[in-house]
Amino acid sequence: MHAEEADITLLFVGDVMLAEKPGQLIAQGRDPFRYVQSFFRAADIRIGNLECAVSHKGKAEDKTYTFRAHPRVIGTLKKYFDAVSVANNHAGDFGPIAFEDMLYQLEKKQLAYFGGGRTLRAAHEPYLTTVKGKKIAILGYDGFFPRSFEALEDRAGVAWLDEDFIVADIKRAREVHHADWVIVFPHWGWEYEKLASSQQQKLAHLMIDSGADAVVGGHPHVTQNIEIYKNKPIFYSLGNFVFNGFQDEETTMGWIAVLTLTSQSEVKWKIIPVRLDQDGVPRPIANK
Repeated sequence: MHAEEADITLLFVGDVMLAEKPGQLIAQGRDPFRYVQSFFRAADIRIGNLECAVSHKGKAEDKTYTFRAHPRVIGTLKKYFDAVSVANNHAGDFGPIAFEDMLYQLEKKQLAYFGGGRTLRAAHEPYLTTVKGKKIAILGYDGFFPRSFEALEDRAGVAWLDEDFIVADIKRAREVHHADWVIVFPHWGWEYEKLASSQQQKLAHLMIDSGADAVVGGHPHVTQNIEIYKNKPIFYSLGNFVFNGFQDEETTMGWIAVLTLTSQSEVKWKIIPVRLDQDGVPRPIANK
């Protein structure tokens, strides 16, 4: 096998919200990912953040925006994603009953998830997969309120972005799961801020100091800066990916991050920019 044949490509996208207009498109038999299919096909592993509850159950929490998608959307997700993160501030929008039902629906359709679970321990388990003989672990965390969505010993919920857990989970991925590569996928930062906060940077550096090979973030609804720390990439925010309701140039811009894990143990990367249309559907931005 040539060295480049042993390279592993991972595709990451930001917030995928399949309620409202994107959900209506799926109900009509249309595909919100249709313009970006080729990028997904070219990757070995495809990861995104599922920014909504997926369930018929539960009732809306008392918050400004609540998003709930029909379970039919999982069929569309499964065509494109190997795993989705549920570590975000909308996964619990319709309460713990809907959150647990979403986990059941994902399991029923055999779409892997991470960053949440039925217990604290389950929520902190990584997504594990083996590609070309290498084991990859991906950990998800939510650092944006409400913290009431957090998993506890006896309560389903999301993995909270806590320093002690980050260090322990990365160590466990290496030592217990024997991962060759560890990537952290946090939901963090302040909305609409183009530059990462000092807290994001502190946590990102902690992740890499603890053994992560890359950090790929989301949540602020805009793309943020990219940093190289100890030769490891940190993408502070990939922005929106499938999400209606945004109008301006910054919030309708999203990034596809393609990471190449090389046989020389390097992480190479490229960014593919997309523009969200009025239905919240991503379309590649043509090279000028």
